[in-house]
Amino acid sequence: MLNPEIPRTARLNEVRQSLERAPMAAILGARQCGKTTLARQLVSAGDHFFDLESSTDRQALGAAPERTLGALRGLVVLDEIQTMPELLPVLRVLSDRPGTPAQFLLLGSASPDVVRGASETLAGRGAFVYLSGFDLREVGSDHSHTLWVRGGFPRSFLATSDAASHAWRRAERG
Repeated sequence: MLNPEIPRTARLNEVRQSLERAPMAAILGARQCGKTTLARQLVSAGDHFFDLESSTDRQALGAAPERTLGALRGLVVLDEIQTMPELLPVLRVLSDRPGTPAQFLLLGSASPDVVRGASETLAGRGAFVYLSGFDLREVGSDHSHTLWVRGGFPRSFLATSDAASHAWRRAERG
């Protein structure tokens, strides 16, 4: 039986350590590799989570994202940052504030454009954590065959059957 909650302790620690060292960090990786799930494990009461593909969250940032984000404290997660690259210069300004009242965790694809823009923004301010699908250390050697057959993408690996896993992989190639 597969555990529907695979602990990604090493990855969580890597992100936490990045945020301890700097006001910003980015989790980059392929679609559906678990970036959002990982970030949600870091969010606690008083933190803020923006899904930049949500029209409601985009509206919440409004026409003046520097003012909106600048008023926030704690951890601020910006999921799907590649959809609003214009926020990267704003985040550079905000992360350079004295006392850094907020920390920013950016989630997005590992596309060259995002990496280039985020690299400039994070230079001297944070770190990248590259996330792939599950690996053998996370799922355990008892599940090595399943990992080999289904791959490490969480929805494929955790599917209820090999047929469901195969259907998910086919749909993702789409």
